[in-house]
Amino acid sequence: MKNLIEDFTKHIAESIKISNVTSLGPFNSKIENVLICGLGGSGIGGSIISQVVTQDASCSITINKDYKIPAFVNENTLVICCSYSGNTEESLEMLEQAEAKNAIIACVTSGGKLMEIAQEKNYNHIVIPGGHPPRAAFGLAFPPLFFILKHYNIIVEDYVAQFNTAVNTINSEEENMIAEAKAITDKLMGKIPVIYVDANYEGVAIRFRQQINENSKMLCWHHVIPEMNHNELVGWTTKDDNLAVVIFRNDDDYFRTQKRMEVNKTVFEKYTSTIIEIYSKGNSRLEKALYLVHLGDWISYLIAEKKGIDVTEVDVITHLKNELAKI
Repeated sequence: MKNLIEDFTKHIAESIKISNVTSLGPFNSKIENVLICGLGGSGIGGSIISQVVTQDASCSITINKDYKIPAFVNENTLVICCSYSGNTEESLEMLEQAEAKNAIIACVTSGGKLMEIAQEKNYNHIVIPGGHPPRAAFGLAFPPLFFILKHYNIIVEDYVAQFNTAVNTINSEEENMIAEAKAITDKLMGKIPVIYVDANYEGVAIRFRQQINENSKMLCWHHVIPEMNHNELVGWTTKDDNLAVVIFRNDDDYFRTQKRMEVNKTVFEKYTSTIIEIYSKGNSRLEKALYLVHLGDWISYLIAEKKGIDVTEVDVITHLKNELAKI
């Protein structure tokens, strides 16, 4: 896992190269909305891209992480099915339903049943290198989504320049990021992370929560601001130093949201002694998101290392899949 995290920017560069040379076929229908289907490490890219391109997208982009697709899907819906292995049962069921509704279908995968279907039915698809845990393949699976949205005229910008800038920033800051991750790891040991972020960056918080769950083998939760100010903030009433607040911050967070964060801290500090603020670097929303994703990955890995546990092990998920296979 350490090597895969170190290769994050290499994965991005490799994925952009693959996407650039992948030939995507023409389409005739007018696209009115987009549905991105995927779960876990295969689905997080959809959560993040839907927020990164919100000011650029020509139509709504909905993320689906379930067995069933929404009723609005029709022949004018672009459905992007994402499954790193190509065998995620929920994604395959969503694909079947999208086919039944004559949706426009595109796929991102490394192989498996999804690739077989895409090739057999001539769906546009981008094939990325396989063999990694899905959560460690984010750098490979994320860029193709931009190329697909660009191909179908959902977005105007190709975002390659922003990816390249993000890669350069992360590479130049790698040592500093690891040092910061180690310091944050020390503060999080033995505690339950409570993650907060501006609503426009919720995908980043989801990614960090998932990595803490899978890599660090820990429970945690996240919420967004300002929504949590209308509910969860009231729940901060009991002193509990087992909780550690982690706030992801960006210089483009809405100014009133930034003020809320400052006021929130005065509440949190009454009930926990651990409040950690993590600031992104970069000029665009994409650059900042990638920076925070990478820093969060390092934190989740270093926690596992410090706990002396196997960061790649996901036996309980394997058990669940084996039980489901009996149905």
